[in-house]
Formats: sequence, C-alpha cells, structure tokens
Amino acid sequence: MPRTMLRTKRVLAMPPTEEISKIIAAAKLDPDAKPLTAAQLTAMVQLKAIRGRPKLANKKQLVSVRCSPEVPAYLRDTREGGQARMDGVLRDYVAKHGSRHTKRAA
Repeated sequence: MPRTMLRTKRVLAMPPTEEISKIIAAAKLDPDAKPLTAAQLTAMVQLKAIRGRPKLANKKQLVSVRCSPEVPAYLRDTREGGQARMDGVLRDYVAKHGSRHTKRAA
C-alpha cells in the first residue's frame, strides 16, 4: 500500500520504500543528479520567504503635501522618478538646514 502525504487539499501518492531506495541508489551513481545533503536541506529557504523586494532598513513614510500645481506637473513631465527626485531635494535641504532647526516652546 503506497504511503500518502497531505499537501494543501491534494493527496500526493508516494512510491513504495523499495522503489525510493532504487531511485536514491541510481541518483548517487549519476554525477549530475546527486541528492541534497542534510546540510543543504537545512539551509534551504521557502520560496515565499524570499519573494518580492527586500525590506528596507530605513523605510520611507507616506505623507501628503500641498504644493503649487506647477511642481508636480514639472516632475511628471520631465522624466520618470519624480517622487525620488523630490525626496532627494528635500533630504539635501534638511542636511544643509537641519542644524538650524530648534523646537519652539509651546
């Protein structure tokens, strides 16, 4: 009787133990199809864990800013990356003028 393994809602029929042993023995003889070692198996990462863009250490914050209509029009019309360029300009300004900033007493 074949062993089964539940995987989501499907049942995957596993071959008998003798057949698995033959498959492993044949794979060990083939230099291009070596089975993974125990260390390689433990080092494997699920595909879901590595999908998508890597998380940023310094995550950007979403803000809403009111500005003159010509500013977003200019950024849109010049080329791609308008938001990134605007962020760069504001970061440069903060780097140059940030030391002047003092909290006002309430």
